Amino acid sequence: MKKVLVITSGGLDSTVLLYQHVVAGDYVRALGVNYGQRHQIELQYAARNAHSLGVPFTIANMSSLAELLPGSSQTSVSVPVPEGHYAAENMKATVVPNRNMILLSLAIGHAIAHGCNHVSYAAHAGDHAIYPDCRPVFADAMDAVAQVCDWTPVRLLRPFIHMTKTQIVLEGNRLGVDFSQTYSCYAGQPGIHCGRCGTCVERAESFAEAGVKDPTNYESPDFFRTAKAKA
Repeated sequence: MKKVLVITSGGLDSTVLLYQHVVAGDYVRALGVNYGQRHQIELQYAARNAHSLGVPFTIANMSSLAELLPGSSQTSVSVPVPEGHYAAENMKATVVPNRNMILLSLAIGHAIAHGCNHVSYAAHAGDHAIYPDCRPVFADAMDAVAQVCDWTPVRLLRPFIHMTKTQIVLEGNRLGVDFSQTYSCYAGQPGIHCGRCGTCVERAESFAEAGVKDPTNYESPDFFRTAKAKA
């Protein structure tokens, strides 16, 4: 049995990851991070999912990071949330500089303090084009560092690194994930997804490709079809 700390935002990918480790019979703790992102609605979903699975959950308050990492639509309200497909160039406005290295470093320390010898995060193949800290080469380097940063070595797990979001939806469906209890929208309207930001478009597209019923309440439910055609 692995002792695993799962980094969870409350979004679709990290929720499926949380379920995967629980169903596998691992000892699981979960960590959410408030890094000063545009909204923290996802973290409310993360807390509910962890509680429903009986997983200890902690939120790290790192909100001051937004002041140190401006210029992204996720950390600066003055930067509009881009709309369209993730393949579009404007999606780079959602990149937070070095975010995953910072969050993973925090998670590795938290894991060691709680006796976990693995940290798991949900980077997937669809992230690679936009987010450099979701690429396999980055994850491999962080895994190597995690094994020498402390007297207690930690392994970095990234089971979705070569999977598409469509495959993650299929995996979540197999695991019995309640997708209605996940939140992915960058715009941050309580109870509804905009349907137009990159993560909404990818979400809707993936459910359609997987042939899995999408329970998400979208403001613009068919926008993803046009966005896909233009990408």
